[in-house]
Amino acid sequence: MLASRLVISKNIKMFKNIREDIASVFARDPAARTTFEVLTCYPGLHARIFHRLSNWLWHVELKWMARFTSHFARWFTGIEIHPGATIGRRFFIDHGMGVVIGETAEIGDDVTLYHGVTLGGTSWKEGKRHPTLGNGVVVGAGAKILGPIYIGENAKIGSNAVVVKDVPAGATAAGIPARILDEAKKTTGFNAYGISNDQNDPVAKALHGLIGHSVTVDQRIEHILQQLEKLGVRVEDEQATADKFDPNYLNKIVD
Repeated sequence: MLASRLVISKNIKMFKNIREDIASVFARDPAARTTFEVLTCYPGLHARIFHRLSNWLWHVELKWMARFTSHFARWFTGIEIHPGATIGRRFFIDHGMGVVIGETAEIGDDVTLYHGVTLGGTSWKEGKRHPTLGNGVVVGAGAKILGPIYIGENAKIGSNAVVVKDVPAGATAAGIPARILDEAKKTTGFNAYGISNDQNDPVAKALHGLIGHSVTVDQRIEHILQQLEKLGVRVEDEQATADKFDPNYLNKIVD
């Protein structure tokens, strides 16, 4: 009697989690139209359901069966999730093809991954080898998050970024290797592919600063030359034959 109640309780919890997963698809993908479409045509949802089964098999020491279930899910969905990976609630993989999630990866609640994402390891040693993603993290298409690093809550990883260091909560990281981007204002809501429209690359900001400093230096040199000419000092103007410095053009190509 007790065993049957436990089975019923587990089934109720499983269906509740699947309903949450379906709701998360509607919340994050405007292309989703009906529940039937999501259930039958979304490989990310299928991969999550298969992972629940393989993860349970893994923890009851049916390792081979767990790996085989994971292998079948990879063939069926194009998404490879190791049975040992820990995944929270309302996890959503959009498109999904080519996603790889390693054995010791830990994923919080309300996390979104796009196609081509890798949560990989950088060591052959046993123990924690894969990243941990906090709640609400968004990882753009093609991004690679490597090693036992931590991605803070609500952080965003830009498409094709290669992340090898911790990312603070709420930050946006992009580039190879990934750098933390400054955002002009805090954005609310969901950012598809981990990128918003009001972010600034720190390298671009540094280059703009150097260009502005060069303009100031040129102006000061011109002022000094004018003062020397007033004093009767003849100065050869080498700038007349040099290429004209165009800060507006340089600022444009840096952007």
